Parts: sequence; C-alpha cells; structure tokens
Amino acid sequence: MSTQPKRNIFVRMFSAFWRFLDESRRAVVNIIFLFLLFFVITSIFEGEESAVEDGSAFLLNPKGFIVEQKNYVNPLQKAIDDATQSKKPPQTALKDVLDAINHAATDDHIKLMVINTDQFYGAGLTKLEAIAEAIKTFKESGKPIIAKGTYFSQSSYYLAAQADEVYMDPVGAVEIAGYGRYKTYYKSFLDLLGVNFHVFKVGTYKSAVEPYIRDNMSDPAKEANLKYLNVLWDAYKKEVAMARNLSATDIGDYANNFTDNVIAQKGDTAAVAVKAKLVDGLKDDIEFKAFMLEKVGADKEGKTYKHVGLDKYVESFRNPYDIADKTTPKVAVITAKGVIMDGKQTEGKIGGRTLAKLIERARKDDLVKAIVLRVDSPGGSAFASEIIRREILATKAAGKKVVVSMGTYAASGGYWISADADQIWARPTTLTGSIGIFGLFPTLEKPLNKVGIHRDGIGTTPLAGGVSMASPLSEDLANTIQQIINHGYDNFLNVVSKGRHMSVEDVNKIAQGRVWSGLDAKNIGLVDELGNFNDAIKAAANLAKIEDHYEVIHIKRKLSDEEKLMQDIFASAKASGHSQLSETLHSVKSQWANENPVSQLIEMAKSEMKKQSLFNDPQGMYANCLCTLEQ
Repeated sequence: MSTQPKRNIFVRMFSAFWRFLDESRRAVVNIIFLFLLFFVITSIFEGEESAVEDGSAFLLNPKGFIVEQKNYVNPLQKAIDDATQSKKPPQTALKDVLDAINHAATDDHIKLMVINTDQFYGAGLTKLEAIAEAIKTFKESGKPIIAKGTYFSQSSYYLAAQADEVYMDPVGAVEIAGYGRYKTYYKSFLDLLGVNFHVFKVGTYKSAVEPYIRDNMSDPAKEANLKYLNVLWDAYKKEVAMARNLSATDIGDYANNFTDNVIAQKGDTAAVAVKAKLVDGLKDDIEFKAFMLEKVGADKEGKTYKHVGLDKYVESFRNPYDIADKTTPKVAVITAKGVIMDGKQTEGKIGGRTLAKLIERARKDDLVKAIVLRVDSPGGSAFASEIIRREILATKAAGKKVVVSMGTYAASGGYWISADADQIWARPTTLTGSIGIFGLFPTLEKPLNKVGIHRDGIGTTPLAGGVSMASPLSEDLANTIQQIINHGYDNFLNVVSKGRHMSVEDVNKIAQGRVWSGLDAKNIGLVDELGNFNDAIKAAANLAKIEDHYEVIHIKRKLSDEEKLMQDIFASAKASGHSQLSETLHSVKSQWANENPVSQLIEMAKSEMKKQSLFNDPQGMYANCLCTLEQ
C-alpha cells in the first residue's frame, strides 16, 4: 500500500483546472497557427492578376494622416485593429503617395487621376506642399485630374484644389479656417486639487510648460505663435489660390466672411463653396460614379468605374526587396520621426540609441558617402538628442557629409540633432528652433495630507529624501534642479553655436525657446537653404562630390526574427483575400464595443497618460516644443 499522503482536494482541483487551461491554450495557439498557415499556402497557389487594368483611373485616396514614417504596430495587433475596425487613426506614408503619383504619370495603364479625400484626416503643410509639387509634375503628362469629396477640411481641400476639376457632395462644405495654436490650461484646476506642479525652464518663449503654471497663453507666446502662424496661413492661401486661379485675398475672404456667406445662402454651405469658385460642381456619389463610368468605363465586375487605389497601386510597382548596386556610391536617407526618447524605440518614436545605431550603420558602410537625415520631430529627451548628435559628429569626422531635411517640425530636440549638419534644408512652412530646456513634475502633499496620508523621515544629507510626489520640494533641491536646467540650456546654446558657427550671445538672442517658421529661420541663420526633400538629396550628393553618379538608399531599423515571421504570415494572410478572421474578430468587437461617454472619457485619460509616458529622459530634462497646430 502506498504511504504517499493524498493531496488536498483543493490542490487536486486546481491542478486539474490548470492542466485544462494549459491544454486549451496550446489548442488555441495551434488552431490559429494552422489557420494562418492555410492563408499562406492558399495565397501562394492562387496566383495574382494584374493590379491595374488598361485605361484605369489612379485613385489617390490616402487613409488617415499622411506621415513621414508610419508608426510600428505589432502585426498581430494590426490584424486585430484592421478586423475590428479600431478607432486608432490610420496612417499613410508620404513616400507612398509621392511614389504613386510619380509612377502614375508615366504608367500607360493609367488614364487619369482621381483625388478622393473622404478617408483623409490631415497632414502638416510641408507634406501637403510636397504632394502638390508631385501633382504638378503629373499634370505635365497631360493626364487629367479630378477631385471628389463629400466634405473638404482645410487639409483635404489643399489636395483637392490641385485638380483640374473639383466636385463636392450637394450637402458638403469646404472648411477653411486658417491656422491656430490653442492649448488647455490647468493651473486653477491643479490649485483646486492641491497639486503642486514644479516647473523649471529657461527661455522667455518656452511655452510648453505654460498649461501647468497659467490659465492662459502668455503675451510672448502669443507674439511668437502668431508670427509663424501667419507664415503658414499666407503660404496656404497663396498655393490654393494659384491652383484655383483665384487670389490669396479670395481665400482669406472666404474664411473671414464664412458666417455671413452661409447666412446669405440660407445655410447652404455647398452653394457658398460654388459661389466662391472653390468647387466646380456638385455631385453625389451616384452621380460621380456615372460621371466616371463615362470617363474610364466599368471595372471587370461591372460594379464601379475602372480604378486602382493608392495602397494596391503601390504594391503593384514597388519591389518589396531593397536591391542596391554594390559598386555605386550611396546617399543614405535616415528618417527621424516623432518624439525623441531615451533608449531603443520602434518606428513612430525616435529612440536615442536606435537612431544613433542607424547613423552608425551608414557611417561604417564604405559605399555611403553622405547622409540625409529627414527630421520630423518636435523634440523630447535632451539626453537622447545628445546621443544622436554625437553619432552625427562621428560621421562627419569619418569624412562623410550630413545634410538635414526638415519636415513639418524640427524643433527643440529636433533642432538639437540638426544643428551640426553640413547643411540644413527646410521649407518656408517648417516649424523649427525652440531652443530651450524645461523640466517638470508634480507633488501631491496637500491632497494626501487632507486624507490623512503624511510622509516623514530622516536622512544623512539634505538630499537623502530625494524627490517624492508625497512630499513638498525643498528649496535646496529646487535650486539644484534649476541650476541643472540652466546648465542644459547653456549646453544647447553651445551645440547651436558650434554647429551654426555663431557666437553664444547671438544664438541666445534667437533662442529663448522661440519657435520659428522655416522662412524666418533662414533669415536668422538657423537654416541654410529653403527647399524640398529632393533638393536636400542633391545637395548631399554635391557636397560628397558624387553628383554625377549615385544611388539613394533608405536605412531602416532591422526587424527581429520574430517580427519578420509575424509580418510575413500576416502579409500573406492579407494577400490571400480571405475574410474569415476579419469577420470573426469584427463580430467579437460588435458584441463588446462600448460607445458610452464613460468609455470615451477613459480613452481621453489614456491618451494623456500616453503623452506623459513619452517623457523618459534620465535627467528629467526636455527639449520639446509641444507645438502641434489646430487646422
């Protein structure tokens, strides 16, 4: 007879339940794997038809926001988001848009272009300008361009205006409201809660911290903001007016007198747009479909007019594999998009270590003779910015040229990583500068004390207690932090002084945290040349003396083996055209979706928490302009 004691019944029940969970987990994983494997196999044997029919319309239909670089999303999460129609705003890469327009101009399969902005959320003015330039080149092919929208926002109308003909839904509107800089201010609310927000900054115009210490925008901030907003607004009016054969005054009057004009038209916003000559006619979706059927005919299914959308068109001509000549000298393009953070980061954020590693790869590649750093960043961690800058200096010391091409933003930390370039290129509408430093953190001793929570203790030095959210900040520690911030600002001034060959005193006059337009930055010496991305590429080749024969390559973060496997599996699953997974996940989402106000409030709170999580500088010192615009 066995002498081994019997296990407690609860232990046995738990063990049995655990084995059941473990076996169930394995079964689910195996089913999912087989399901995806089926997608891969069927996609291989199905074969592909040509994506573009002869005589098709190229449908320029960007989805979501147009960005320099799409945020990295785990492939599994992306599949779930796509299938459940997640509310996360989609993104379209600017390069995809430009490549598609340029390719369509010489593609014999493409008869004309249709611009549809119904799924377009917006883009920085510099990106809109780049697309407009590509559209102008397309027009030289002689192919017509037609724009159609249900409703045109300010950004979407900029694109639509480039067309030969613009049509809008009879119940639509053209919203042109100019540019604004509005923020939410929390000081009174924080005072009400008893939250003590400690702010340390240098720079009269460093307004990023104002929401925590004021209830309104300071006069210096208003002055600086209005200066660059007027540059953007003048550029918008000029370009749209030129595209529509109107005057900049016409566009300004449309925005300034919109209310009066709507009243005059008895609320008919479409009639207002027609009268202002912003649209050529009104067509609903049925009428526009019939209009296009006359232009290009029906597609193979006979359901709509013959066309190919942006995403499918890019897939039809772009080689998925980068094949570079092993003998031709290179200009390497490296994209720096997003908030600058310490450590390693995925696409959509700039990791100090990650970006430095990409620059190092280019530096160690003997074929790379020059680097174009495409900066589209409002800044972030001062420490991470310095890590990136050091690698740029090492690249220059190795005899390679570095040119910066600025996108919508290249401010604060974005300027820190740009200052030492051999040349800096920006558009007139780029936002740059914001040379300043700040640090901030809250303490909650007052509300905690009110509910009976107190903090006390003893230490061997005045600094032994450190910084705690439950304790007031000592005067000695506050002075220490301010001195560190002052030192950081001095370092920033020295970085710009050396990089731009200016005196520290002259840099300080144009620094103070002030944001400048690219146009003004050129005039004060922060930018060398005004031009587009291709101008920066040519400049880099000229500086490296390879202008007669070179190749442009893009250096990107290398995916891990796990990321590659998951990406390939889900790409194949998507290409196979199967929808079972999508339908299943969508049904789950439909059952669990919650659209009530409480869930929306939670999402807002999560968004604010996410913003705070981007502040990870090891010294708590930030060079960030926080200068997003209302459009």
